[in-house]
Amino acid sequence: MKNQREEIQSQEAGSGKKSRLARLTLAAAALMLTAALSAGCSKDNAASNTKTPESSSAQQTTGTGATQGEVTEPAVAPSESSGTETGNTNEGTGKPDTTKSEGKSEGLKETAADPESEAVLVNKQFGLPDDYEPKDLVYPDVPFTFSEKIDKRKMRKEAAAALEEMFAGAKQDGIYLAGVSAYRSKKTQTSLFNRYVKKDGLEKAKTYSAVPGYSEHQTGLAIDVSGSDGKCAAESCFGGTKEAEWLKAHAQEYGFIIRYPEGKESITGYKYEPWHIRYVGKEIAQDVTSKGITLEEYYDAVQVTGTP
Repeated sequence: MKNQREEIQSQEAGSGKKSRLARLTLAAAALMLTAALSAGCSKDNAASNTKTPESSSAQQTTGTGATQGEVTEPAVAPSESSGTETGNTNEGTGKPDTTKSEGKSEGLKETAADPESEAVLVNKQFGLPDDYEPKDLVYPDVPFTFSEKIDKRKMRKEAAAALEEMFAGAKQDGIYLAGVSAYRSKKTQTSLFNRYVKKDGLEKAKTYSAVPGYSEHQTGLAIDVSGSDGKCAAESCFGGTKEAEWLKAHAQEYGFIIRYPEGKESITGYKYEPWHIRYVGKEIAQDVTSKGITLEEYYDAVQVTGTP
C-alpha cells in the first residue's frame, strides 16, 4: 500500500512539472508575438514619417484682362514671389512665419501676419485676406490736395490721429503738408493697377504699383503725402523737397516710416518713394529708422526681388 501511495505522489509531481513547463512555454510565445508586433508598428511609423512632402508652390490665378497682366474682380491676385525666398514664411500661406527665430519673438511674428495689427507686414509676398476692409476707417482732420470726402481720404483711427499730430508738428516747423492718397479698396487698386499695366506694361507697373490684395493702402495705414501746393505729388521730384526732408527726419516720431527707402529697392521690390509713409507705431518706427532698415528686415522676412 505504501508503495502504491508513493507511486501516485510521484505521478502527481510529474504532472505538476509538466503543467508549469507548459505555462512557461505559452508565456514565452506570447512575449515573442508582442515583440514582433511592436517591431512591425515601428517600421510602419518610420515609413510614414519619411514620405516626400507635397509641394506647396501652387500658383494663385488672376482674372483674364484685355491686356496681359491685368487682374479682374473678384479674382485673387497672385503673389509676386519669384519662388526663391530667403525670409521666414509659412509655405502656402503667404504670411510671415510665426515660429520663433533668432532675435524675434513668436508674438512679434504673429503681429506681422495679423491684418488688424498696425504693424502688419504687407508687400509683394505677403498679402491681405480676400476682400479685407478695415472696420475703423475715419477721415483725418488734415489738408488734402482735393476737397471731396472720398475713400482715399480715409485712414484707420489710430493712424489718422497720428497723422493729425504729425501735420501739426510739421506746421510748427514751417512745413505745410497735404495728403494725396490714403485708403484704397481692393477694387480701386485693381482699376488703378490695370491702368498702369496698359500704360507701362506689367513688369514696369509692378515696380511702382502693388498687385491688388498686396497693397499697403488697403490696410488703411499708409498714405502718400506732398507739400500743400500739391507739386510733385507722388512723383520722384518730391524727393529732396523740404517737405520730403522733414518727413525723413521726423516721421518716426509720430509712428510713421518711409516705407520704400532709397537704396532698398532690392528688398522692398519698389523704387524709392519718399512720399509714401506707413504707420507702424512709435516703437517700431523709431527702431526701423534708427537702424536704417526696412519693415521686411525688421521682421527677418527679407525677399530679394531684384532692383526695379
